[in-house]
Amino acid sequence: MAVRRRKENPELVRTVVELRKAAKAHAAPVWRSVADRLERPRHQVLPLNVGQLERVAEAGETVAIAGKLLGEGRLAKQLTVGAFGFTEGARGKIVAAGGAALTLRDLIRSHPDGTGVRLLA
Repeated sequence: MAVRRRKENPELVRTVVELRKAAKAHAAPVWRSVADRLERPRHQVLPLNVGQLERVAEAGETVAIAGKLLGEGRLAKQLTVGAFGFTEGARGKIVAAGGAALTLRDLIRSHPDGTGVRLLA
């Protein structure tokens, strides 16, 4: 029988709990999906680069990233990005493009029902 390990990062645990509460309270499946992805083993959660956001996201869109956003690549679109973690370069590029870099918990507060939020994995 496989041993199931619990996450030890208290911030990650709080974020997952808050995502699950928001998903249940507002019937928002996007928050449940983000929580499921954050609970995966670390080697299954791949980080995204800013350049990938440039390719797949539309200008003015709100996106959620279940994991960390790295600063590789360029970003010319104004996006609202919610992620569990950002590198300094990624946060700087998002702000320089006129967007907003939010934690997932802040993104839940601004979009509690999850409408208009796109999950990028």
